[in-house]
Amino acid sequence: MNIAANPREKATPALIDPFGRAITYVRVSVTDRCDFRCVYCMSEEMSFLPKRDLLTLEELDRLCSAFISRGTRKLRITGGEPLVRRDIMKLFRGLSRHLVSGELHELTLTTNGSLLSKYADELADCGIRRINVSLDTLDAAKFRLITRRGDLDVVLRGVEAARKAGLSVKLNAVALKGVNEDEVFDLVEYAHGYGMDMTFIEVMPLGEVERERFDQYWPLTDVRAKLAERFTLEPIAYTTGGPARYMRAAETGGRIGFITPMTHNFCESCNRVRVTCTGTLYMCLGQEDAADLRAPLRASPTDEALHEAIAAAIARKPKGHDFIIDRSTHQPAVGRHMSVTGG
Repeated sequence: MNIAANPREKATPALIDPFGRAITYVRVSVTDRCDFRCVYCMSEEMSFLPKRDLLTLEELDRLCSAFISRGTRKLRITGGEPLVRRDIMKLFRGLSRHLVSGELHELTLTTNGSLLSKYADELADCGIRRINVSLDTLDAAKFRLITRRGDLDVVLRGVEAARKAGLSVKLNAVALKGVNEDEVFDLVEYAHGYGMDMTFIEVMPLGEVERERFDQYWPLTDVRAKLAERFTLEPIAYTTGGPARYMRAAETGGRIGFITPMTHNFCESCNRVRVTCTGTLYMCLGQEDAADLRAPLRASPTDEALHEAIAAAIARKPKGHDFIIDRSTHQPAVGRHMSVTGG
């Protein structure tokens, strides 16, 4: 199967939300499935979507291409774990044509690293230059507890394979109170020792899981203060186009990113939307309002209705989210799991 360019692809009006923000970054989930069951992302016993509900690879290509024609310049493929999707490399190879044309500036993915040893070279061949790898601990036993089934050695070999393939790797760690508090120095030193950025992320109140969000929540203000015990943190203007704010550790020369949806949200400059593997467009990660893009995709072989649905949805993009760690009701701010929206 070859994913060919849509003959209707052409320049169309850029997507500007009601607050004047241009939507240039789209995160697209290709599956809700994952080979891990990370405690902050999903329940241990998950019910996954039937195949018929998921967008096909051809539909995913059409959807991504429609966004690119409306000004998307950064496209991130997510999951679940995107590399567990059958034949996923066909989608990457198809989308790489937009890198060749120059319409798309960056095609990237977020992965747990479990399959990087298998796919790193092929990803590089598709024009992918940077990837994010989720890595919350360097302790094998703790890694198993956090992921419920992952193998740390497999992930570390995957990270090495990605680096050997020429991919720039950024490590992401969710800051987990009482879990990896004692590892922030080790994570930074490991990442910077191999020339990789290290980013810390606050727990977000999405979905029902076995442990309460307030038990896991460790504000990055505290993480930053802890890092400052060992590193001299220097503010820098570096950005990847995403929500992370970066600092440089003077002792290593490496970058440390902070993604703070709770303590210091980044809504005022939000240029992002997310699309689930079923074609549901979420204009804000922290809001329930969404638009169905699967129906217009399947209703017609042309993209007029799809473009209308996208434009109408962006016109409803809110100014910001309502994330809160609710200690009174123990309820998440948003009921869907992180794996449903796209990591």
